[in-house]
Amino acid sequence: MKMAYRILQPLILLLLFTSCGVNGKKADAYGNFESDEVIVSSEMTGRVTRLSVEVGDVLKERQVVGRIDSTQAFLKYQQLLSSRKALQAKINAAQAQVTVARTQLDILQKEKERIEKLYRDSASTQQQLDEINGKYEIAKAQFQAAKVGVEAVVSELEALESQLRQAADMLSKCTIVNPVNGTVLERYAEAGELVTAGSPLYKIADISYLYLRAYVSGLQLPAIKIGQQVKVMIDKTRNESTVVPGEIIWISSQAEFTPKIIQTKEERVSLVYAIRVKVKNDGTLKIGMPGEVWFHK
Repeated sequence: MKMAYRILQPLILLLLFTSCGVNGKKADAYGNFESDEVIVSSEMTGRVTRLSVEVGDVLKERQVVGRIDSTQAFLKYQQLLSSRKALQAKINAAQAQVTVARTQLDILQKEKERIEKLYRDSASTQQQLDEINGKYEIAKAQFQAAKVGVEAVVSELEALESQLRQAADMLSKCTIVNPVNGTVLERYAEAGELVTAGSPLYKIADISYLYLRAYVSGLQLPAIKIGQQVKVMIDKTRNESTVVPGEIIWISSQAEFTPKIIQTKEERVSLVYAIRVKVKNDGTLKIGMPGEVWFHK
């Protein structure tokens, strides 16, 4: 009998705690703490050459924490740089041809005007006029062709610049940059492993605040609102609890079936509404820890 009592004693204490809270009153809502977690994934396919994160590390936003092998991306970028240099030289040569063709056209334009005047004054022949007109049309066509040549090379360079930007972006994605301030919760990859784009590397969350996801019935909805200050009770030890302030920051607009592991103030409630209560974490709160909420003082 004594042995049975010892086994049941923790369960009896737990039931007493969950049924009675502040001043012996039952809590308005129950739930567990969670955080806004971010899974940082590789943006490139390749071998992890470095990943300087460990579980528990506190990281800053935009902190460089690792690298994916960038050899192929670097070689591609260098190849495109060489191609751009060659195209720029080609553009310079084509523009020089345009200048020469423009000069030749201007000379023939003046010569054409001179011969046309002489022809009107009967001082030149039809043959001379036909010859200068032919030369002028040829020079005009050459000038237009030179301009088209420049435009074609410029278009080619613009396409190459787009490829260069893409290659530079791929090269930058080989550097693993931490996206948010927070604490590393899990690590999924090791240096030397081959990963694909989208493969998770580590999980991080800002745990300076945690969020108690609790559930209320439809009858309780009129008593709560976003921004409302509430009391949250958490366990410090098996036999000791503490009350901390919290703030309701979200109330679901859609009802859902009551999760099996969650209690509600009213028994046999089939549909509930989820809420999130923001609580400052002094280091004692842990993800997954249970908590209870009181809406009124």
